[in-house]
Amino acid sequence: MASALATKMGLNSLRRRQVRNFQVRIVTMDADLEFSCEAKWKGKDLFELVCKTLGLRESWFFGLQYNVKDTVAWLKMDKKVLDQDVPKENPILLNFLAKFYPENAEDELVQEITQHLFFLQIKKKILEEEVYCPPEASVLLASYAVQAKYGDYDPNVHKPGFLAQEELLPKRVINLYQMTAEMWEERITVCYAEHRGRTRDEAEMEYLKIAQDLEMYGVNYFSIRNKKGTDLLLGVDALGLHIYNSNNRLTPKISFPWNEIRNISYSDKEFAIKPLDKKADVFKFNSSKLRVNKLILQLCIGNHDLFIRRRRVDSLEVQQMKAQAREEKARRQMERQRLEREKQLREEAERARDDLERRLILLQDEAHMANEALLRSEETADLLAEKAQIAEEEAKLLAQKAAEAEQEIQRIKVTAIRNEEEKRLIEQKMLEAEILALKMAEESERRAKEADQLKQDLQEARESERRAKYKLLEITSKSPYSAAPLSPCTLPADLPNLSYSTENLSFDFKDTDMKRLSMEIEKEKVEYMEKSKHLQEQLNELKTEIESLKLKERETPLDILHNENAERGTSKQSNFKKLTLQSAKSRVAFFEEL
Repeated sequence: MASALATKMGLNSLRRRQVRNFQVRIVTMDADLEFSCEAKWKGKDLFELVCKTLGLRESWFFGLQYNVKDTVAWLKMDKKVLDQDVPKENPILLNFLAKFYPENAEDELVQEITQHLFFLQIKKKILEEEVYCPPEASVLLASYAVQAKYGDYDPNVHKPGFLAQEELLPKRVINLYQMTAEMWEERITVCYAEHRGRTRDEAEMEYLKIAQDLEMYGVNYFSIRNKKGTDLLLGVDALGLHIYNSNNRLTPKISFPWNEIRNISYSDKEFAIKPLDKKADVFKFNSSKLRVNKLILQLCIGNHDLFIRRRRVDSLEVQQMKAQAREEKARRQMERQRLEREKQLREEAERARDDLERRLILLQDEAHMANEALLRSEETADLLAEKAQIAEEEAKLLAQKAAEAEQEIQRIKVTAIRNEEEKRLIEQKMLEAEILALKMAEESERRAKEADQLKQDLQEARESERRAKYKLLEITSKSPYSAAPLSPCTLPADLPNLSYSTENLSFDFKDTDMKRLSMEIEKEKVEYMEKSKHLQEQLNELKTEIESLKLKERETPLDILHNENAERGTSKQSNFKKLTLQSAKSRVAFFEEL
């Protein structure tokens, strides 16, 4: 028995020694990565390897997530990977996701890879309806997503139907309106065309700036109950803790900013939050599971740390990253301007070439017409010359006949003296001959004048021929290729991115800078930028365009809640400001009475 037990222990020891490495598959929003990890590796070792592989330095926003039964968990950095409740499979599947969200994406997200991962994650949440997005905002966000993927709009390239295979709108939005896919594409394309000139990272940042104002952006929801047993929702985000009715995830009933919370702790399923205001009571709630309480506490600690961090001077690492980002942005701006100039020069050269080609065609047409006119002039001149020659011959013939008639008259005069009768007859013939001779003389004169006129016409035709030849020579000498040939070098080149235990765990927030933080937050609330006028006009215009096609009976409860908030003029920021104006004591009391 003892030897069998020793043998078994020896085999187990051998197996442990053999398990030196394990395989992990990391699923990011952009790609899947696989790593071979050592058995002794902690969560931090694996997480740093993933960040290094991605080239990500803003690692404090992210974590490695995995599924545990009916909830999710995040890999702990200080524990061995294999000692945690990770899936028992080969390879181990972990999701690299944003765990914490920025308050202001434009100010906090420095690296392009960080912006891109946030963009992909938030876009996925909106399309899968984990984050509610109103229809008009969905269309505008879709247009920025298209700009990020396809670049500037070109009607010759982006023809109708080019978005047919793209998933750009939540199914809820598509089903809410009597609009075909072509109609949605047309609306998106109109907005897309306005984003010309934005790079991929700029379009993605504009997407994030709009998305961060959505009510459900960056909020982690948990089912809880107060002392009265009322089912409620706890929301944890970058600004603080929020309490919602179970059927309304858009508008919180109570909010506690992080600077108003002194301590958070839990014991078993009971969670306790102690406000900074000493007059306020500790408010408690119950969650469904101990594992959920651990997750809530993790999120509270991480969001509170980032909340404090944002309100302090940037660390040396962050300052360095921001400086590098500014330099890179300036370099890209210069490169973009250079490319724009080259593109403009190329377009101008192409326009000049097209203009010269058009002018050449016009000159060729004119030359062709002048050549035809010259041929017609030559034919006319030949015809007139021929007519003049014929007229000259006819005139000679008439002159010859007139001479013969004169001779005949002389002969008749000689013979006329023979007798009177003959004389009378001769006189009559003579008279007729004279009349005929007169007519022939007139005809000869007319023919001579006609010959002169034909000679004059021939001379004018030859003069016209000479002018036509001169004009043809002048047109030929003005050829664009002989006068100003285009040199290849004038065209630009073608142009072508806490410690805790299982029984009781608490976390104390330091009281050192709470008053200063409160003042800073109040100042930030006052200085918070409202949505730009142009953005509001775009959203209102889109809403007006599609409102008549809405099917009211298909509105979801969230659509109805959003419309009610819009009618009251309630936004995410204004509601948060309104809730935090109340005293902490009154908010705790209100929570207990829900």
